[in-house]
Amino acid sequence: MDYFPVFIDLKNQPCLVVGGGDVAQRKVSLLIAAGAQLTLIAPQLTPSLLELVNNGRIHHVPRNWQQGDAIGMRLVIAATNNPTVNIAIHSECEATGILVNVVDHPELCRFIVPSIVDRSPLMIAISSGGQAPVLARHLRARIEAWLPHGYGVLARLAGQFRDQVKTSFGDRERERRRFWESALEGAAAEKALAGDEQGAAAALTAELERAQADTRQQGAVYLVGAGPGNPDLLTFRALRLMQKADVVLYDNLVSSDILALVRRDAERLYVGKKASNHALPQEEINKLLVKLAQEGKTVLRLKGGDPFIFGRGGEEIDELAQNGIPFEVVPGITSAAGASCYAGIPLTHRDYAQSVTFVTGHRQAGETELDWARLTSPTETLVVYMGVKEAPHICERLITHGRAATTPAAIIEKATTPEQKTVTGTLATLPALIEQHKIKPPALIIIGEVVQLHDKLDWHGVPVK
Repeated sequence: MDYFPVFIDLKNQPCLVVGGGDVAQRKVSLLIAAGAQLTLIAPQLTPSLLELVNNGRIHHVPRNWQQGDAIGMRLVIAATNNPTVNIAIHSECEATGILVNVVDHPELCRFIVPSIVDRSPLMIAISSGGQAPVLARHLRARIEAWLPHGYGVLARLAGQFRDQVKTSFGDRERERRRFWESALEGAAAEKALAGDEQGAAAALTAELERAQADTRQQGAVYLVGAGPGNPDLLTFRALRLMQKADVVLYDNLVSSDILALVRRDAERLYVGKKASNHALPQEEINKLLVKLAQEGKTVLRLKGGDPFIFGRGGEEIDELAQNGIPFEVVPGITSAAGASCYAGIPLTHRDYAQSVTFVTGHRQAGETELDWARLTSPTETLVVYMGVKEAPHICERLITHGRAATTPAAIIEKATTPEQKTVTGTLATLPALIEQHKIKPPALIIIGEVVQLHDKLDWHGVPVK
């Protein structure tokens, strides 16, 4: 983070703009909108600035900058075309601890003026840290088009009801937050976005009355697929639930980038499992989900890939159902789909493979219980989850049961992320290649004729973003 984002209350605060051109005019307009007590120093002004002076909106000092002009100011913006003057303004402000911005000179800025989307009291500020202001303006335009003006009505309404809601729920912070999460997505929100402020207030009142009458403390559990690693591959539903959870149980396959999207004040519990190293046994995870929900918490069980494909989600919801805990399963892009797409290896192809089978290479009680004979068809793609450690055994058993040693094979490490590594070979050579390239979990093995399409269909250097 190059800059700390902050919103400053400048109502009736003394602020200074130096410069009288078009750039200064834009900064003056923003400061007036923020309620600043504004002084403008410049020998000449644009007609619009002169009108503001004549209307008494700003105090004008009709001369050039002089040493000491910044003293007593809360904030200063230098918008002159004289580098020497700009540097002098910056030096004085730095020496006296005054926030200063020299327009178009990030190295002389103690703060950045962002691109602003104004839905007062809701404000969205976008900054590129002074590196790409055109990009910031581009993003602002997109948000302006997407964000209805009714959100300002909704934010104002929430402010009006804030004390009433706080009184109703007291120190029950979790219930208070749930009320707002529900209310701001319900009938009150729809009416506010349609411009019906009176109707929205009535709907919010009714929602508060219903919430006060509902004394249930039961929580709920959401089993959410986090996908193969790239945050852009999360579903919209997953993102919404990640922002509503009181507590998050996450596993080893959930990337730090994805975990960063969880609500900041949510409790995070790592329950990941690696080979021969379980942070928490599965049975204990099941019981913990029940316990947390019975405490009235909204629980997010965040799983890499998809919860129902080697994610043991079925075991977890079985425990929840037995204990009467409400739950929902949100599917995610399974690792096989993500890895194959990002590696340019289609899992099926009418010229190479007419079916695909998913298996796990993880051994139970020391044995890999697979129907090896059924996995030897040359027209079938075989995808092995959690197979890095067992790759030599898997390849040897497939060859022993009749699959050709020359069958193309690939392993994809950290699929869909910027660190993705794809190594291709054959059933006979894959174990040695894994050692040679130091492949580590998470990684996925793909075996079959479709692997030979990797060189042709790979993205050829297009970066994963």
